[in-house]
Amino acid sequence: MPKKPLAVVVSLDVEEEGLFSGSYPRDGGGLANIPELRRLEFLPREFGLPLTYLCDYPVLTHGPSLDVLSGLLGRVGGELGAHLHPWNTPPFPDLPWPEPVSTAVMPTGVFRAKLDTLQQAVRAFAGKPAAAFRMGRWNLFRRAMAALPGAGFAVDSSVAPLRHVPGGPDHFLAPADPYWLRPSGTSGPRLLEAPTTQVALLPGSAQAAHALAARLPGRARDALLGGFMKTLTLGVNPVWMPEATMKLAAWTHVRRGGRVVTLFWHSSELLPGASPHFPDKASVDAFLAKVRRFAGWLRRTFAVRGTTLGELAGPEFSWPDRSSSASRPCSRGDWG
Repeated sequence: MPKKPLAVVVSLDVEEEGLFSGSYPRDGGGLANIPELRRLEFLPREFGLPLTYLCDYPVLTHGPSLDVLSGLLGRVGGELGAHLHPWNTPPFPDLPWPEPVSTAVMPTGVFRAKLDTLQQAVRAFAGKPAAAFRMGRWNLFRRAMAALPGAGFAVDSSVAPLRHVPGGPDHFLAPADPYWLRPSGTSGPRLLEAPTTQVALLPGSAQAAHALAARLPGRARDALLGGFMKTLTLGVNPVWMPEATMKLAAWTHVRRGGRVVTLFWHSSELLPGASPHFPDKASVDAFLAKVRRFAGWLRRTFAVRGTTLGELAGPEFSWPDRSSSASRPCSRGDWG
């Protein structure tokens, strides 16, 4: 039996250290993790899986980090995308909320100005704007998403289906495969949403949980939706999920008609001691061995096509258009 085709995206949030501490300083985050990206060269070299480097402003304005990225892009290719941490990306107007300021309340002009700053830094390094974007902390409400096409972005990957954060955007029922939307309304420009891959273990269970949660008071609602991620969700994120779960997630997604799996993790997770998941070199080595095994399994199991986030918006792919859902009220989901 021929293998089923599967596009595979490996996306990395390339950023400073210290973000697992619960603080959001404007300055002072270390960038010692960036050279560790070289340890991922085996993915494009051995498995044909190009890397999408979603870089934030401190990385894009740090000469040694740019030297590392330049070397990687020159040796093994890949794509330079953008990752917004608004607490350390200019401008910094006085706002009446503590950091990190949610895009639910951040003035849209301030958000757009930060996107422009980020794109200017990308252009200064790469000579062209980034096509792919991911929002820090997954905090991309629709009102902010609407600014992305005007800032030059063609693809967003800020949606993590089935993940619930109290006070965050409601992406719980977002599709697991890419889809086109018009976040500013049906007459506005299109944007491709390329979610990270997470699927429900049981068909229909996510819709049932979401409908039940809508009938519950706040804390009970948060507990139900947050618990779904921990118990009834399959995903391919190698930090969040065991290896067996990753395989089952990919297999289930493809069986249900999925055409893309999108992996992600943080660059700081490659530096021993820079995240709570990987306190030492042995734990990082074990993580990379897990990624290698999963990449090999994907190659053996599917007809894999390695791609970057930006390439998903190209003419060789065709995705469903969910633009009409952009007019839905936020109570039915904020995913577009």
